[in-house]
Amino acid sequence: MPLRSICVFCGASTGANPVYREAAVALGQALAARGITLVYGGGAVGLMGVVADAAMAAGGEVIGIIPQSLQDAEIGHRGLTRLEVVDGMHARKARMAELSDAFIALPGGLGTLEELFEVWTWGQLGYHGKPLGLLDVNHFYTKLSHFLDHLVEEGFVRTHHRDMLQRSETAEGLLQQLEAWEPVVAPKWDEGAPR
Repeated sequence: MPLRSICVFCGASTGANPVYREAAVALGQALAARGITLVYGGGAVGLMGVVADAAMAAGGEVIGIIPQSLQDAEIGHRGLTRLEVVDGMHARKARMAELSDAFIALPGGLGTLEELFEVWTWGQLGYHGKPLGLLDVNHFYTKLSHFLDHLVEEGFVRTHHRDMLQRSETAEGLLQQLEAWEPVVAPKWDEGAPR
């Protein structure tokens, strides 16, 4: 399936290492170069602002989805193609998922992880068949990936659900993986399904 839009989850901080900012710029530029619309949380701060600015500067389309409370705190990005203001965090995540063909997590904190795991769970439960990916900048997600493998080994996550989450150290590599990914349709509770 061609990817027309990708939701990017990322930090409202730029992190301690300049490499995270550089990766956000590279991802924004890569999305714009491929004609892929960036969908994200609508903020002007941290890696959120960086990836949006990079995509816009490269001629891309950027759609931000932000809750009213955060817009009121004046952290909404004012230079996007479109900024939608919604009632709360649940509405924000649902709208971002609705608008996106795939999901990428740049480095980030608790909010980034929460968004990633929720949309991954939706895929596991069959609510969508969209690919997900970790942009593993500076090995940011390597330990998490090992832990996720441990969940499979211990029988809490099935292999085909684990395989929904791609990982690459570069934006181009990750986009290629997401474009090539094919969903495996297997109910979570089917005991005969592949592990």
